[in-house]
Amino acid sequence: MSCYLKLEAILENPLRIFNIELEIQDINDNAPQFRREAIHLDISEATPKGERFSLSNAVDPDVRINSVKTYSLSESDHFNIEVQTGRDGSKFAELILIKNLDREKQAIHNLILTAIDGGTPARSGTVSIIVHVLDTNDNAPTFDKHNYSLKIMENSPIGERFSLSNAVDADVGINSVNTYRLSESEHFNIEVQTGREGSKFADLILTTTLDREQQAVHNLILTAVDGGTPARSGTASVIVRVLDTNDNAPKFDQPTYNIKIMENSPIGSLVVHLNATDLDEGSNSDLIYSYSLYTSEKTQETFNLNPSTGEITVKGVLNYEDFRIYDMEVIATDKGTNSLSGQCTIKIMVEDMNDNHPQISIKSFQSPVSEDIKLDTVIAVVSVSDKDSGDNGVVDLHIPDHMPFKLRESSDNYYELVVSEPLDREKVPEYDITFTVTDRGSPPLSDNETMTLELLDVNDNVPQFPQSFYTIRVMENNAPGALLSSLTAFDPDLHENQYLVYFILEKEIANTSMSMLFSINPENGNLYALKTFDYEIEKEFLFHIEARDSGSPPLSSNVTVHIIIVDQNDNAPVIVSPWRAHGSVVEEKIPRSTDKGSLVAKVIALDVDSVHNSRITYQFLQVTDANLFSLDQYNGEIRTMRMFSYRDPRHQQLVVVAKDNGQPALSATVTIKLSTVETAVKAYSDMTEVPLEYDIFSDLNLYLVIGLGSVSFLLLITILVTIVLKCQKPKASKTAPPCRNSVISERNSTIADSTLVSNDAYWYSLFLKREQPDSSVVLKLAFEGGLFSHVLVSIFVSTATKRAGSKF
Repeated sequence: MSCYLKLEAILENPLRIFNIELEIQDINDNAPQFRREAIHLDISEATPKGERFSLSNAVDPDVRINSVKTYSLSESDHFNIEVQTGRDGSKFAELILIKNLDREKQAIHNLILTAIDGGTPARSGTVSIIVHVLDTNDNAPTFDKHNYSLKIMENSPIGERFSLSNAVDADVGINSVNTYRLSESEHFNIEVQTGREGSKFADLILTTTLDREQQAVHNLILTAVDGGTPARSGTASVIVRVLDTNDNAPKFDQPTYNIKIMENSPIGSLVVHLNATDLDEGSNSDLIYSYSLYTSEKTQETFNLNPSTGEITVKGVLNYEDFRIYDMEVIATDKGTNSLSGQCTIKIMVEDMNDNHPQISIKSFQSPVSEDIKLDTVIAVVSVSDKDSGDNGVVDLHIPDHMPFKLRESSDNYYELVVSEPLDREKVPEYDITFTVTDRGSPPLSDNETMTLELLDVNDNVPQFPQSFYTIRVMENNAPGALLSSLTAFDPDLHENQYLVYFILEKEIANTSMSMLFSINPENGNLYALKTFDYEIEKEFLFHIEARDSGSPPLSSNVTVHIIIVDQNDNAPVIVSPWRAHGSVVEEKIPRSTDKGSLVAKVIALDVDSVHNSRITYQFLQVTDANLFSLDQYNGEIRTMRMFSYRDPRHQQLVVVAKDNGQPALSATVTIKLSTVETAVKAYSDMTEVPLEYDIFSDLNLYLVIGLGSVSFLLLITILVTIVLKCQKPKASKTAPPCRNSVISERNSTIADSTLVSNDAYWYSLFLKREQPDSSVVLKLAFEGGLFSHVLVSIFVSTATKRAGSKF
């Protein structure tokens, strides 16, 4: 480009005009300049290598050689330039990408573009090229850890926020973390927050109340999602551990304990084991038991509470009559901070034992009264009480039947005695009204109070007993002088006409007077036993007791008394088979070839006690070989359990004990020594299965015939003697009858020194000597004779079977 300055020059003389063109030649006095101070380029990090980007060219006012000649770029690993010449000859540069960009490594590239002219000296101008690397979604959000643990108190309020570690995304802008998501949870949610620089982070928000006791650990999945297309995500596990707070009070198994305990419970016995549970953990669930309230100091004196175990035990003596119900409240307190407690109510009811007699008190009594007293008139007020409870404390008040009076309940435990029938002094001049109060315990206890109602009249009434027949049971071996019963009669007459005297009407039983056996208190009718009774000798007595007043003439009445002697187990069994001398050992022989199941011996024991006490059972006390013999516990049969072998010893000793059924049981023993012998005779296990030899069968028949004949003979003799004694008239005894006690002692000494056979012989001789035997004695002799015969048959059969060498 040329620069000319056009001028006109005018000359006056002569006037002339000249056109002048003045060419101005350029010098390099201007440096190249860029229109902007900086060139900003936005290039995606996904741009491929070789991509070109146009740059603004520099301007230099100089021309020709002094104008922009070339461009240069500051050193860069990613960019280079290429100088291009325009159509007008101007120079410009293109920026070329020579290496892929990575925004996450370098987000901005600062370059310097220098434009240089061609002058001498050369001048230059620079401009900053700022390359902004545009992000692409090539990175997923990541957490610094895969698992995060978060501890939250279970009493945290709803809405409380808990910061979580935010995810990091190397990308920026919309490609960075855009939002967070939380796995489904009913207790937690997240809220996405935006930081100052636009970063996203999440707060964990509590949406519902936590309860460690229901769920102690919550496993959550936190997901970070960016905003790229397509979106990328990263996950992390969030473990929320709910820390326990002392928010659960201890709770007892039941809120109210109703406990019954007998008043005789020993000190230290367990009353109740309280059990409280606390759903918390650690020290929040460690419990201490204590009283919170009790009715009186006596509660703490009577019961002990173990603070660690919750056991309540008896500490003092229990007495229902002193204190019946103990009310207390027990609390269980945990050891946590701000400790909580639960409580239960305990009612300990002392159960009564029937250890207190009912009490009766006559509050008022009107006597004497006129025989024309009006009906329904109150003549007495009686109160009753019993310190026991329940049935033991429920009392019933009675007066004797068939009296013209009745009891009417006026108030609680108060009764009025009123006239229910017209009174006639001529019929009943005086009433002994006995108030009897009885509780309903087991056994029942009773008390009585007697009042005498007098009617003004004369003595025209006989004494009367409340009962016409008394049945009194007396345990044998009673102590002499023991009170049997109180037989009280009453006489409605007045003064000396009502004074009664009791005595026993004389009656002889087996030459023994009743006054030698029993005694009655003449004043109060108490009946006593004068001797010790033996059930095996005397089983009952029937006699009369008379009550006689002191009037003139005296009047009297009597009552029948039936004394029943109750058996005790005071007689040990007596072994009658196999027979043996006193204290000796029974020796038996048995073939060594005896079959299995063969009868070896049969033990028979008798007991003279009553049926219950005389039931006999048998068992081995000692046996040489327990696998060789068996014993039937009911019939006493000893049988072989197997055949003898060559290893078995020849001599076997069996000790059998026979026990009765009494309490305590009494017993007798027998020792049987068995010797096995070699014999050619075969032992048969069952006589009915294999026929016996003719001679053996004949022997057996002979013994059976002898036994049966003996039984028949003895029975016949017994019947004939009984008939003769019944037909014979009794003769008056000239001499005093022998004392029954001497007979008893004589029999006892005989039993102690003789065998059963000699005992029976003694009774038979006694029977023949007696001139006036009682029918009960005859029946006893007949029974014992039959029993003796049974024993003889057993002995005969046993002997026969042994001789025959067979099982019976």
